[in-house]
Amino acid sequence: MRRTKRQLKALAALNHDLFDAAVCTPPASATLYTKIRQEAGQRLDTAALCFDVPRPELPSVPELYRLFDRYNWMYFDGKLPRARIEYSKRMSSAGSYTPEEKLIRMGRKYHGVFPGEVSDTLKHEMIHLLHIQHNDAFKAEAARIGASVRAKAHPSLRKPPRYIYVCRHCGREYPRQRRLRMASCGHCSRAGRFDPRFKLKLKASASRR
Repeated sequence: MRRTKRQLKALAALNHDLFDAAVCTPPASATLYTKIRQEAGQRLDTAALCFDVPRPELPSVPELYRLFDRYNWMYFDGKLPRARIEYSKRMSSAGSYTPEEKLIRMGRKYHGVFPGEVSDTLKHEMIHLLHIQHNDAFKAEAARIGASVRAKAHPSLRKPPRYIYVCRHCGREYPRQRRLRMASCGHCSRAGRFDPRFKLKLKASASRR
């Protein structure tokens, strides 16, 4: 039985509707370039899981001086006095400013963990040239120039306590970096006042360990 042209067109349209072209079309043959790219991507993914990504290098001291001058003109109209800048390997905090020496120290350990915080730390310490304490004036300046008031925390930056005090009443321990003279247990004492009945006793110190 011969089909007319109209019937053949109708069958062709029916076949197109019944079958999904995306499913029926065979995938294109992979070229050599495609195979190499896929293999390289798999190797990179495996390497990322096995090895730490190298951290970016911190700005050099001359680069910190250039940042200081740039921020001085951007935020302080160039009126800040010039300060000395250096990295510190010992300190675990983000930075510090010593007014007697006019010295800004940048913590290398901290910025090894948070390399993107270098600019923020520098701006923070620059405000200390105007306001030594973290008072309301300091916080207003920090908000104006977009600097943080507090640094970030990380377990690797915590110092082990030098002293451990204990309450003889409840047994709570208080690790501290400095010696306590007249301190009582905050849990047993009331209204935050010193109570000799719950005076903390030194349990261990760094010299005894």
